[in-house]
Amino acid sequence: MSQEPTSDYVVVGAGSSGAVLAARLSEDPGVQVTLLEAGPRDKGMNIHIPAAFSKLFQTEHDWDYSTEPQPELGGRRIYWPRGRMLGGCSSMNAMMWVKGLQADYEEWGAAAGPEWGWDAVKKAYAKLEDVEDATALDGTGGPVRVERQRSPRPYTESFLQAAEQAGFTRGRANGPNPEAYVETMVTQRRGARWSTAAAYLKPAAKRANLNVVTGAQVSRVTFDGRRATGVEAVIDGQRTTVTARREVILSGGAVNTPQLLMLSGIGPAAHLTDLGIEIVHDAKEVGENLTDHLVAGLGWEVEQGSLATAESLRHLANYLLRRRGMLTSNVGEAYGFLRSRPDLEAPDIEMIFAPVGFFDEGLVPHVGEAVVAGPILVDPASRGRITLAATDPAAKPIIDPRYLSDPEGNDRAAMVEGVRVALDIASQPALKPILGDLLRPDLPSDATAEEVAEALLARHAHTLYHPTGTCRMGTDEASVVDPSLRVRGVEGLRVADASVMPRIVRGHTNAPAIMIGERAADLIKGA
Repeated sequence: MSQEPTSDYVVVGAGSSGAVLAARLSEDPGVQVTLLEAGPRDKGMNIHIPAAFSKLFQTEHDWDYSTEPQPELGGRRIYWPRGRMLGGCSSMNAMMWVKGLQADYEEWGAAAGPEWGWDAVKKAYAKLEDVEDATALDGTGGPVRVERQRSPRPYTESFLQAAEQAGFTRGRANGPNPEAYVETMVTQRRGARWSTAAAYLKPAAKRANLNVVTGAQVSRVTFDGRRATGVEAVIDGQRTTVTARREVILSGGAVNTPQLLMLSGIGPAAHLTDLGIEIVHDAKEVGENLTDHLVAGLGWEVEQGSLATAESLRHLANYLLRRRGMLTSNVGEAYGFLRSRPDLEAPDIEMIFAPVGFFDEGLVPHVGEAVVAGPILVDPASRGRITLAATDPAAKPIIDPRYLSDPEGNDRAAMVEGVRVALDIASQPALKPILGDLLRPDLPSDATAEEVAEALLARHAHTLYHPTGTCRMGTDEASVVDPSLRVRGVEGLRVADASVMPRIVRGHTNAPAIMIGERAADLIKGA
């Protein structure tokens, strides 16, 4: 077994949080940081062209996960793409900068202390954001570039007008209580994707104290007693030990981080014992509390003007020469929020719009012109779990999100109401004349909203790629990590990624994952 040079900090995972954390820790020239990433570098045109993100699915840049069969979704397995490259999911997502509600972070503060409450989080966001339009956000010139879309489709404006005609308001994006219908702000720079690899790692690449290692599949955390001392990994086909003088920080995300903790002996003792894994610490909630956003998109045929022709030579030339046109689209070009029941204190549904036939997650390109709109369940009551399938680090874990499984049935009822609202928006004067046949789901024109919703959920609903919560932070002893993100029961080990969220945000998870990386750096530096 070979040995990498000893570092002060070893960060596992170069995604939305890990890239941020490694770059920020390496700002101190007196410490050595090693960043380990299982995937390759973020090279390739499809990574940087915004509209091409689905072309990365089921490639070497994707962990290519799949859930257990979901009884409430017609018994289907749901494909879960997860970024496997520098930048992680920030190099493969739809670039939507939707931070969530003030109420979300107030709940974080209640669970994990004031350092994770709204006031602290708001300051962290202001520090990291570089916003093109200062009236929309409060950024102060940080590394994360957030821009208006350069070439949104006309259908997007029609959708926003129709939402207004249906009784919803239009307004600014990313305020403390963002319920207005808006054009999406995106993490782009001059029309190209702006991932954490671009924002953080590229500027830090010249630092001699930052060692970025790609193709590094970490198999377990090593311990001396109860203190983490480093990790074992396979790098370029060779088993390697990477030693940490101070700390190991796991930033693999809501799937990979609990998997690695369990492989390292930290997790539910009964589950680990069944697999023959030696127990380091019995942490019953590792892998539990899995929460995700479910989306059910309706699709309509349109005549022309969608993103269907984005790959033509004309549009490619427009992108390469001017950074304009269809290929700058993030696909999810507009959204807004609503309450599925009047008694709710905050929205539980996000309505999203895409001016393209984005069906089956883009794995099978739609032939013809279409647009999609539909509800996202952003405040689900259902909870799932991640467990190990085997002790082989290369074996994919068992992912069971248990969509729509809450005993009260509120999640399903919310999605049905969201479909009803989507149909209502589609019936407004700004949209109705330009929408053709309903393609998804394929039902008779006289089908009720309930029938449409049930068909969508059974046949077509899928993840919006936002798994969280599997290593939740909190002040209670049952939480996996404490408010400083230290793993309970051991020393020298932290987690910094979306898995620590005590509740999922009613927004999109890339922004809070980046913020978690920033906050983790501050916590570690302060310690």
